Amino acid sequence: MRTAASILLACVIALTAVQHGVAAPRDELVVSVAWLAAHLDDANLVLLHVGDKDDYAAKHIPHARLVALSDVSVSSPAGKGLMLEMPAADDLRRRLEGLGISERSRIVVYYGKDWVSPATRVIFTLDYAGLGDRASLLDGGMDAWVRAGRATTDEIPAPRTGSLDALKIRPIVVNADFVRANFGKEGIALVDGRASSYYDGIETGGPKGFAHRTGHIAGARSIPFTSITDDRLLVRPSEELATLFAKAGIKSGDTVVGYCHIGQQATTMLFAARLLGHGVLLYDGSFEDWSRHKDFPVDNPSRRGSK
Repeated sequence: MRTAASILLACVIALTAVQHGVAAPRDELVVSVAWLAAHLDDANLVLLHVGDKDDYAAKHIPHARLVALSDVSVSSPAGKGLMLEMPAADDLRRRLEGLGISERSRIVVYYGKDWVSPATRVIFTLDYAGLGDRASLLDGGMDAWVRAGRATTDEIPAPRTGSLDALKIRPIVVNADFVRANFGKEGIALVDGRASSYYDGIETGGPKGFAHRTGHIAGARSIPFTSITDDRLLVRPSEELATLFAKAGIKSGDTVVGYCHIGQQATTMLFAARLLGHGVLLYDGSFEDWSRHKDFPVDNPSRRGSK
């Protein structure tokens, strides 16, 4: 009898094959300021601003609607469950409709200031919901728009509700059982997207009173989410990203399984993996979930160095 993990792996391999057959070009996943300016008044455009609500109220791109991660995820109180988990399909559909998204929408997500990983979490959620072929990230976010001298506004657009058919959920979210069952298999690369200080065990994550274990999932590679963008928060050229992934030991054709603290920062690394044509999976429970299992293997490089 096939296990749930093996069935999911088969689905992943099939999806990866599709992605490599018709890999989405970079200009479908990342749009420039010039592109957005040219399409800003398109009837089907849904523009989502991810950032601080006060900053948004003071200045945002015209027609943009503020979106918070709580709009597209569910969380439990600290210590009682997991943070930033995917809602059930029907719930997620209603949430996306509440953002004005419909079947024919072209969705552009951008970040205010340095809110890169929350923005890529929204992008990943749209891909999970089956809308990834019509969702893009504005390269450089709000800062790039302002640097280019484009107009901003403090006018809040009127609410609108979209209309979506039943979501075609893509099997790109996995759990600890999948990670344990498939780690080390050919074609599967487990990658930690947190800052290197957490991966190396110099710092320990987790909320006060519910600290995570120190270090990283044993055998995972490291590609910090902050390495995906440059000092102007522009997504690095594909050649630089390819070098970054190669140095981490990621092979061409690998499916990248990402995790971080709670499933946010890893989505920036996974977004880069998509740009390179990799199949991607998110361990949504991430190190928050892994840390609750004391028998799950963790490697702490800082402890090795102290010996």
